[in-house]
Amino acid sequence: MKKIISVLLLGITIFTFAFSSPALAADAASGAKLFSANCASCHAGGKNLVNAAKSLKKEALEKYGLYSTEGIIAQVTNGKGAMPAFKDRLKAAQIEDVAAYVLEQAEAGWN
Repeated sequence: MKKIISVLLLGITIFTFAFSSPALAADAASGAKLFSANCASCHAGGKNLVNAAKSLKKEALEKYGLYSTEGIIAQVTNGKGAMPAFKDRLKAAQIEDVAAYVLEQAEAGWN
């Protein structure tokens, strides 16, 4: 009987973790606020005021290998070229939120 209950509880636990969303998932709404405060001066509307070819549009992100959460997080965290690093300004969770927002907007065409 104990084995049956143990197996049942293990099954419920596995099912719960496999089919539930992560508790700490990135928050695009928070990312929008952070983007506005930290990124919009150069990237308003997904543009790039410093180098127009390297915008945040989906096509440009794909071209430069940045169309992923990991790619955007690395770029925002470490910076590159004219883009400053934000690792000392934003927490890791905030950078994840910004990445979620950028991907969401790129997919929507920055409307």
